[in-house]
Amino acid sequence: MLPDEKSNPETNLRDSQYYFNRELSWLEFNYRVLHEALDSRTPLLERLKFTAIFSSNLDEFFMIRVSTLKGQVEAGVAQLTPDGRTPQQQLEEIEQRLRSMVAKQHENFEQQLRPQLAALGVKLLNYADLNQEQSLYCQRYFEKQVFPILTPLGVDPGHPFPHISNLSFNVAVVVKNPKTEEERFARVKVPDILPRFIELPQELQQFDEGQKIVWMGIPLEQVIAHNLSSLFPGLEIQEYGFFRITRDADFPIQDEADDLLLAIQQEIGKRYFKGFAVRLELQASASALVRESLMGGLNIGASDVYEVQGLMHLGALMSFLALPLPEYKDAPWQPVVPPRLRAISQLARAEDLENINEGNDFFSLIRYGDILLHHPYESFSDSVELFITQAALDPDVLAIKMTLYRTSGDSPIIKALMAAAAARKQVVALVELKARFDEENNIIWARKLEDAGVHVVYGLVGLKTHTKIFLVVRREGEEIRRYFHIGTGNYNFLTAKLYTDLGLLSCREALGADLSELFNFLTGYSQQQTYRKLLIAPVNLRESLLAMIRREIEHSHQGRSGKIIAKMNALVDPEIIAALYEASQAGVQIDLVIRGICCLRPGLSGVSENIRVISIVGRYLEHSRIFYFQNDGESEIYLGSADWMPRNLDRRVEGITPVEEPSLVNKLKEILEILLQDNRYAWELQADGTYIQRHPQADESERSAQNIFMDMALQTKS
Repeated sequence: MLPDEKSNPETNLRDSQYYFNRELSWLEFNYRVLHEALDSRTPLLERLKFTAIFSSNLDEFFMIRVSTLKGQVEAGVAQLTPDGRTPQQQLEEIEQRLRSMVAKQHENFEQQLRPQLAALGVKLLNYADLNQEQSLYCQRYFEKQVFPILTPLGVDPGHPFPHISNLSFNVAVVVKNPKTEEERFARVKVPDILPRFIELPQELQQFDEGQKIVWMGIPLEQVIAHNLSSLFPGLEIQEYGFFRITRDADFPIQDEADDLLLAIQQEIGKRYFKGFAVRLELQASASALVRESLMGGLNIGASDVYEVQGLMHLGALMSFLALPLPEYKDAPWQPVVPPRLRAISQLARAEDLENINEGNDFFSLIRYGDILLHHPYESFSDSVELFITQAALDPDVLAIKMTLYRTSGDSPIIKALMAAAAARKQVVALVELKARFDEENNIIWARKLEDAGVHVVYGLVGLKTHTKIFLVVRREGEEIRRYFHIGTGNYNFLTAKLYTDLGLLSCREALGADLSELFNFLTGYSQQQTYRKLLIAPVNLRESLLAMIRREIEHSHQGRSGKIIAKMNALVDPEIIAALYEASQAGVQIDLVIRGICCLRPGLSGVSENIRVISIVGRYLEHSRIFYFQNDGESEIYLGSADWMPRNLDRRVEGITPVEEPSLVNKLKEILEILLQDNRYAWELQADGTYIQRHPQADESERSAQNIFMDMALQTKS
């Protein structure tokens, strides 16, 4: 039932009826991911990719969000969310919504994707499908490659229920002693260091006559299951079944620890072994004995058990993207070098950086005017990485400062920072050790940077540093000038190919001064509370956003038009949502492009009838954040790293920059308009919380924003 839609100036805009639940909204986002796997318009191997992403997303959801709710229930927390739900109510509704989604995922794989793969010459066999020669090969493979690794673990009075690590995939076995007739339960872990799918030798790959053979193989767990007698000699195998568990991985970090790095190292292991079980994925055919043994050993209830029909652990399907079937994948995309950077890029590719000089270097290009970068349509390596590399080599650069939230292992950026330190430049890197699921990687690189002479800091007590900033201090004659990059995405060349992000290269004096003071805040004891241009969380970002929303309200009250367009990953913050409702009531037109969670209800008469929300889920992960305020013709537009969530506004260090170059303002406005016109991958959020995917009308052509951006990038090459 929808909230009361009668217009009322006395409406309580913080009433729970005007808010969607955060967790349920996230589930709807993941369904949109799954829909790409269901959609026949998506290339077949890409459908496998989205199936795998859906599974991986759910793993993290259970490890963090569901585990948090379970912890609250266990602690007796009864506090209501802004939408008026208790933790227990949320768990019940999550389960109710999720069961049908998981069933649809597996049904789609077994009944649609698997047969279509087989028709292409890609056949994932079951053990029962093997002929005698294939079966013999799998037996020998098991004996030579698998058997030495396995460790069967029995459960009896002398062997307590084994501790099963997080996300491990296992075979549950019931064995019987033929002498005593006693049945026992045992567990065998499927090794994740071996390929999940075993490819049969080419000479054993048999398809129907005349059919092309691309790949033929069998799941590793089935090879183990059909050779269990080798692990339990003298016993009879009564039955087996496959299962997978998920544990709580939201471990707390005490920022006040004397050694933050050591404290995080000690906690990381708990993610895999110490957290309580929150989900059991179990083969649907498992017997009552297997089910009860697992539920009892893991201390979970029936609501935590998710039965699976068919192949389990579909996250492993990502490996099939490597198959040589380009016509069943998205067309390959080679990011374009931005026109102004082509000369320096050509020198870099020719390994001729020594001939970069005044006029064709990054510093001259940036002094000529700000540069806006749009990834993955424009090259990350030929822009951001190359800028950092040149700064490291430039003899006039005195200092380099940057934040690293998530980076890649063999990153040229890491190498550039090390080279800059070796050249005796002042180099500071803030490495966020609390970046969830990247803690181990960040610890490794923090140590390597320290060993190379880089000053490494780990951030602020009680705050994650999420802002994406890079600052260069350069001597130019008698002056010191600051050059910088402010972005919406991580300094990671791998994700830069998969995520849509924006970055600004500039040397504007006020912004450079703000960044210097922000780094002093991050590395020292600065209590800076005012900034010239930047919007910084947790200092002034929340207040600035609210002030700009209220300014649009005032323009509308004065008879002028008001307009807001915002693009982000998530909209959760109740105070911001209430302000947007107030703006809608005042007649401000609001368009929101929210990829994931949206707790705002659009389209409610008297509350949010002037708010429209779309979500775009396509080839690339929409990750950029853009905020536009019309301001009665004196428009302001910002980009940065922050979503409108309490954690971003209050518990993280975020940096949002205004974009002031008129041509770049127009470019950002064009990006927003193209996104809003998408009718291929865009979904419209309804007032009841459902999403409806757009489709071209009879008189319309298909418009995919991401395809349009690729076409626009290619046009700059001519």
